Amino acid sequence: MPYKLQEIYCTVLNNKIHVAGGFIDNNGIIDISSNHILFDPNENLWKSMASIPEPRHHLQLINHQGKLYALGGFNAKSENESWMMEEQAWRFDYANDAWEVMNSAPKKNAETVSASLGNFIHIVGGRQPKGISNSRYGDHEDTDSHLMYDAVSNSWDFASPALSKRNSAAGVVIDGLLYIAGGRTMSGNNVSSLEIYNPQEDKWRNGTPMPQAQAGLAAASINGKLYAFGGEYSGNGGGVFKECWTYNPVSDQWAESVPMLTPRHGLGAATIGTKIYAIGGAKKANAVETSSLLESIQFQ
Repeated sequence: MPYKLQEIYCTVLNNKIHVAGGFIDNNGIIDISSNHILFDPNENLWKSMASIPEPRHHLQLINHQGKLYALGGFNAKSENESWMMEEQAWRFDYANDAWEVMNSAPKKNAETVSASLGNFIHIVGGRQPKGISNSRYGDHEDTDSHLMYDAVSNSWDFASPALSKRNSAAGVVIDGLLYIAGGRTMSGNNVSSLEIYNPQEDKWRNGTPMPQAQAGLAAASINGKLYAFGGEYSGNGGGVFKECWTYNPVSDQWAESVPMLTPRHGLGAATIGTKIYAIGGAKKANAVETSSLLESIQFQ
């Protein structure tokens, strides 16, 4: 990438990877970004696009029915209060390279998992304010909340809550089902659980847990399988995972896959064609050694 960035959730639109917001490293100083860039794999180039209306980190980007949306995330009240959770919804007008303001969600949301399923955008889990304070990391708690956004009516509703409360998980859609893996709780413990949502029934079920509990990880799907990789842990001084795991929905089993070239957490993931891309993130726990790396794994 043209700069170092972490705590991002990217998406693919028109066979290009979009990245917006995140924690940006400005010569060793970590700030909140409003930048919006895209990567064109055919040209192997990054391009600057219209910035999002306000800086955000842990902002959800999602392609829904051919439109790009930016949802929730954290803003900054001041230099020392940079975890102000938001509820906004923005839609990108590709023709005019500009962002439109849509109806906000009925509750603030960040560090969630998002998915486009049928007619709705789904926003699951993450964190929510636990009281009237909403500007510091400790002002929030985990949630099992499940929001739905109808882009046609520009309206929000609630769906069945997730089976557990967690943040910093990763999710993918395979054959119309949403799979959410890993993450952590505000107590600091990583989780390995896999939860599967069927939108036709509005029901959740448990799948086989990940072999290892990883939080701040990324996930992508290819060839009908889920790939989950990277993330961080806080124990023993903290560190970053190199492991990549693959999950087969047919057998409900996990297997070890090719480890990451550069272990990172807070990174983005995207699939285009026969490649999965690992984007940005940090090479060490917390906001240490933020990266501009773009690496990929090729499948047949």
